Amino acid sequence: MPYVIEPASPADITLLMSLRSEAEEWLTAKGSDQWSDRETGTAAISKWHAAIEEGRTWIVRDVDRGLSVATVSRGPADLDFWNADDRPENAFYIYKLMVRRDSAGLGIGSLIIDWASRVAALEGREYVRIDCWRTASGLQRYYENLGFEHVRTEAPTHRKSGWLGQRSSLVTLGDDDGMLRPASAETVHSRA
Repeated sequence: MPYVIEPASPADITLLMSLRSEAEEWLTAKGSDQWSDRETGTAAISKWHAAIEEGRTWIVRDVDRGLSVATVSRGPADLDFWNADDRPENAFYIYKLMVRRDSAGLGIGSLIIDWASRVAALEGREYVRIDCWRTASGLQRYYENLGFEHVRTEAPTHRKSGWLGQRSSLVTLGDDDGMLRPASAETVHSRA
């Protein structure tokens, strides 16, 4: 298996900024307004530092090519979207899943989602949840193809995201041979 996942470190911030910028440019070129609220400068760097210090951001590395190819973060339930009836403590929430464009189409996103499902199941959580831009129908179809069910769409006036999806933590699409593995024996669990 050529891919491993490991916690991001402050040394990865330049890479994380680059992945975000590349994703923003790609989305703009596709005519999408997703992530049109560009994250740059000190504020973005501070957000990455906080996520890394809290143990919420990981890097996926392609061992064969010696490249960092993706990132994913987790965080608490976004209370603009998920409410008490959703039992927010019962899910693993994925944020900022980004794959390098030259590595797109290799199934890395699916590996990351399967990894999140396994971590969620180990933590006793029932779901993996995401929210994405309300206008991003292609991204919504992508997540549905990975087993996410549309829960509902929320439309707070101060947010462009709000399409809510969830997948059972017991669902994985790959087999054990194709599993995304930790880079070392240490656990990759983080604080939720």
